[in-house]
Amino acid sequence: MSFENDIQQCINVLQNGGLILYPTDTIWGIGCDATNEAAVAKIYALKQRPDEKSMLVLVADERQLNQHITMPHPEISEYLKAAAKPTTVIYDAAANLAGNLINKADNSIGIRIVKDDFCKQLIKRFRKPVVSTSANISGQPSPQIFGTIAAQIKNNVDYVVQHRQNETTAAAPSAIIKRNADGSMLIIRS
Repeated sequence: MSFENDIQQCINVLQNGGLILYPTDTIWGIGCDATNEAAVAKIYALKQRPDEKSMLVLVADERQLNQHITMPHPEISEYLKAAAKPTTVIYDAAANLAGNLINKADNSIGIRIVKDDFCKQLIKRFRKPVVSTSANISGQPSPQIFGTIAAQIKNNVDYVVQHRQNETTAAAPSAIIKRNADGSMLIIRS
């Protein structure tokens, strides 16, 4: 299958509230429409994950990011431009996303602007943010290559992307940061 066919298949699944297994700019992820509460609930069920544990969201660019947060901070944008690896930012106030994605305790959400061409094309053409959570059952190790993803995950999504399945270089999760009230950056995971 081609890159283009994978993108179109993913869009069809996402538009119908389904789940995809796809390569990101970090590790392989399980994804769905980040604005669809029922689709998000399917991921929690598949991963056997409590719904109070937040998942992150991928966006294509800063313009799309600003549609899903209520308090943008220019210093975060500058930090991300200089970051050496993909970085997820925990934003204080989420907007226009599925309610079961947003942290109930503080209304925060983890969002990453993707640099990977496949993800960027998918999200731009879908025109909505996409959930990304590691392709594993909650509590199990995150698979670093496609070949180590459990059959239980592969068999219970609606579409498995063919692109990049043969890669053998181990992937790592993103860095995670949060802006403190004083404007400094708290590094949660480097």
